[in-house]
Amino acid sequence: MKDYLLVDGYNIIFAWNNGKIGDNIDAEKEKLINILCNYQGIKKINVILVFDAYKVSGGVEIVEKIGGIYVVHTKEAETADSYIERTTHELTKQYNVTVATSDGLEQAVIMGKGALRMSAKDLYEQVHVVKKEINTYIDRMKPAKNNMLVDNLDKEAANFLEDLRRKK
Repeated sequence: MKDYLLVDGYNIIFAWNNGKIGDNIDAEKEKLINILCNYQGIKKINVILVFDAYKVSGGVEIVEKIGGIYVVHTKEAETADSYIERTTHELTKQYNVTVATSDGLEQAVIMGKGALRMSAKDLYEQVHVVKKEINTYIDRMKPAKNNMLVDNLDKEAANFLEDLRRKK
């Protein structure tokens, strides 16, 4: 059974930025996409990041796979909440589903559909745990020395190459 994490994109962005967004919301969206790509890579779950186009005239639903996660922009007049509710209803028939949002009403609705809830703060904390895991992995994979070939060979092969170097 695969797990799914549905993320209310704008809700998370605003919560993580204390309700303040700079001039470039697209940069914040890109940052969240990158964070969630790393998160899903470590957690081995399916991530669906939803941004609403509720007030976008003529908007059509767009689903893209970016870096291993699904990024959804809803159609005109559809909120992220309604997309998440509909998707949760379908997915919980076969999968474990968690929804990340700090919208209290949305949390109550999705729990009624059989999904788990995760607040923006909880997601933030989990993302930082995953970031530490990634950094630990990177540190562990760094070569002990200057990444020289001889440092990564068994003793016999290293001695053979050293003999060649010294023309023995």
